[in-house]
Amino acid sequence: MCERKIVLCTERLYLAEMNFNDINSLKLILKDDETMYAYEGAFNDREVFEWLNKQILRYEKYGFGLWAVFLKENNEFIGQCGLTMQQWKNEEVLEIGYLFNKKYWHKGYAIEAASACKEYAFNVLNVNEVCSIIRDTNIPSQNVAIRNGMVRVDESVKYFKGVEMPHFRYVIKKKNY
Repeated sequence: MCERKIVLCTERLYLAEMNFNDINSLKLILKDDETMYAYEGAFNDREVFEWLNKQILRYEKYGFGLWAVFLKENNEFIGQCGLTMQQWKNEEVLEIGYLFNKKYWHKGYAIEAASACKEYAFNVLNVNEVCSIIRDTNIPSQNVAIRNGMVRVDESVKYFKGVEMPHFRYVIKKKNY
């Protein structure tokens, strides 16, 4: 087993940098049609590899990215949550993103991890604002953003796999949390 760089701990979870040993756990999430409905369906093996590689490159470039989320009780990889720089209209914004294995939905893990990422953004990175960019049809993720203290401030259309996808941007400012 390789050493992990643990970034955050919560009551039930720990978040750590992903590595290529996580590829099979990541496939359980990214290759599932139901989980990936906001991305127009499951990823193939190449897309999963590219997704993981992108996170590893983000760790090197920014010091953060989407982190693996593990249950403390059994060290099981249950999802991803973290901070990423995302293009929004004409600027780059810091986003809290989250994506969990569907067997762990509706257990409060997404809000627990996302809230820890918000704290990290404000207290470690010392930023003044963080957001979550969420597809208009992804109501559960919108609810996580709202529970994380964010409010919807604007919307835009993204294009992925040739599909026009309206997205909402939810924001929380450091002074308001």
